[in-house]
Amino acid sequence: MADTPRPNENEADSVVVDRRRFLTWVVASPALVVAARLGLDIPRADAARAEVPEAAADETALNLYIAIQTDGRIHATLPRTEMGQGITTSVAMLVAEELDASLGSVEVHTADADSRWVIQLTGLSSTMRYLSGPIRAAAATARARLVTAAANRWHALAHTLTTANGEVIAPDGRRAGYGELAEDAAAVLLLLVSPLPKNPSEYTVVGQPTGRIDAHDIVTGAAHYTLDLDIPNAVPVVVARPPTLRGTVRDFDASAALAMPGVLGVARLPSGVAVAAGNYAQAFAARDALQISWAPGPASHLSDADIRARLRDAIGARPFPPLFTARTLEGRFDFPYLAHAPMETQSCVAQVTGDSAELWLGAQDPKFVRREVAAALGWALTPQRVTVHTARAGGGFGRRFFAEAAVEAALTSRALGRPVKLMWSRNDDMRHGRYRPASHHRILAYVGASGSILGWNHRAAIPTVEFPHGFGDAITALAGTVLPEVTSKLFFELTQHVPYRFGLVGQELREVSLPIPTASFRSVFTSQVGVANEVFIDQLARELGRDPVELRRSQLTSNRLKAVLAKVALEGAWGRTLPPGVAQGVAVLEEWDSAIAHLVEVDITGEAPRVLRVVIAADVGLPINPKGIEAQLQGAAIDAFSTTLSAGIHIDSGAVREGSFADYRWLRMRHAPSEITVHLVRSDDRVGGVGELGYPSAAAALTNAIARATGTMPTRFPLLDAGA
Repeated sequence: MADTPRPNENEADSVVVDRRRFLTWVVASPALVVAARLGLDIPRADAARAEVPEAAADETALNLYIAIQTDGRIHATLPRTEMGQGITTSVAMLVAEELDASLGSVEVHTADADSRWVIQLTGLSSTMRYLSGPIRAAAATARARLVTAAANRWHALAHTLTTANGEVIAPDGRRAGYGELAEDAAAVLLLLVSPLPKNPSEYTVVGQPTGRIDAHDIVTGAAHYTLDLDIPNAVPVVVARPPTLRGTVRDFDASAALAMPGVLGVARLPSGVAVAAGNYAQAFAARDALQISWAPGPASHLSDADIRARLRDAIGARPFPPLFTARTLEGRFDFPYLAHAPMETQSCVAQVTGDSAELWLGAQDPKFVRREVAAALGWALTPQRVTVHTARAGGGFGRRFFAEAAVEAALTSRALGRPVKLMWSRNDDMRHGRYRPASHHRILAYVGASGSILGWNHRAAIPTVEFPHGFGDAITALAGTVLPEVTSKLFFELTQHVPYRFGLVGQELREVSLPIPTASFRSVFTSQVGVANEVFIDQLARELGRDPVELRRSQLTSNRLKAVLAKVALEGAWGRTLPPGVAQGVAVLEEWDSAIAHLVEVDITGEAPRVLRVVIAADVGLPINPKGIEAQLQGAAIDAFSTTLSAGIHIDSGAVREGSFADYRWLRMRHAPSEITVHLVRSDDRVGGVGELGYPSAAAALTNAIARATGTMPTRFPLLDAGA
């Protein structure tokens, strides 16, 4: 269970504008942040209703985020996508807190693609970091409007009124619910009480471990994902795909398929051949009856060995060591391609008419989807003809930044002249997706005669990570499309750093051009670079005869990292006596305005390493929902253990070998450690990111535990891959 000690001001670092903070501002929704802080999102009374055109008839919008129904229920609009990370619950908690309403009275809805939201990208651990401020401000402003409306109605002094449980209360006992005040509140011209959010010390909802507001719907099947949506006359569609990545159709014969029961039509796409039928079973059967001649994809000359050789060759010669170097330690690491493998495969419902299109899907960047679909339909200059409704998504991890399913659905709908429900199979998702690229790393540690660390050089050879969506805005999206290598390299430079006093430190990305589609994966470059660094630091400690925790403590530059490292060392009883074949490992990471440390205990006495126990300490600033943070960090740890031990993608002559979870070996429930404890080290000076945070140091801590147990540093992942 997560514990949530009160904030310790001594542990809070000062706010420094460095390159990492610069990146976060690039990624953020700056206009929204500024508007909220300045109160600029407070609409005029006559504008308030117009800002939410799709609002229900019985609700009144008080600003861009908040609307209130006549029955007092509160609707919050979120320009991000719920993918299982629990952001809707966190937003509901913030709104309930600032409005003094019950959590059960708040409903959170995801915004459609809409130019009024500067950025709608869900990823890079940005949602709560950059929206918690505006949402708090919007809810606090809504409360001020409601109090002012009641004061005007009762001819009372506004500052004497209080709010509780969705009501405004006068000293003489008069009460009015938010629902009955909403229209008057929207018409308020001058606020009579402060619209400032509460001080965190006043919070009674935020910071309390809280169950998800959508948990019941999820476990009972009431939560609607894309293919659950009831769009009239939408017919099931699947796509026949080439045997190799990005192969193309030379020609095909659909006569047999079209004669099969239930088949409604066939459409040629750039990515394959789509088949529509009365149900998915009929569509799959007809898909398999198609006679298709395929042209091989551009990677058909590449297999794993070729890729590894290309990456190794890109590393180049060693640089000159710093002066007074007595010896140089070298570590090499290989990471595989990884599929994102969200539980819900790619899917989209689309309805295209002569001059417009309407789509429903779970997208991490619905505005990028709109641009991609508009371009595919020949409407690149008029993307407003495409409406994208954002649905709940069953996982994303970077895969849903891209719009392949939406483009296919739109083209199929246009070709067949009817609405469609296009679904990717698990095999489609695994073999024709986008991947965390493979990589090769060389790390050099320079040691002086006295054992001092004089330098650290990390060179990483990684295929270009594609960022055509940019950071959610049009400018960076254009850069990511026109200059993909530059964008990838810039992202590397802005996000990768070594948080240790290691003398002359250098990290360099050597990009390798390979025609295999890529996408950012959980924690992006840090899932490789950060893991390799933390593993080699343990090797450095062994070479120097030092304890790895002591070495880290002595060299870390961040007080936050020192605090979380001390916490896991204490709670995990670092160095305690363990049975033969059982060992501990630690690792740390500071990223996305948060810091984290993992301590992992592993047993290597069986056929495969078995994780016994995990202790996590994290400083994510203000923990809006500690229970949600705990769940995210537990899930990230399982992801990290899966890809460290057994899950990886192989390329055979341009084709992906793995086709499902049968051979993409994610850990099963039986592999999960019996104990994962999460300790939150609070410093309420900010809201830090969580989604990307928990992966790298979990992977490195497990690797370090195995290295301590075996006496050998692992260098090639996944560790249980036979390497065929």
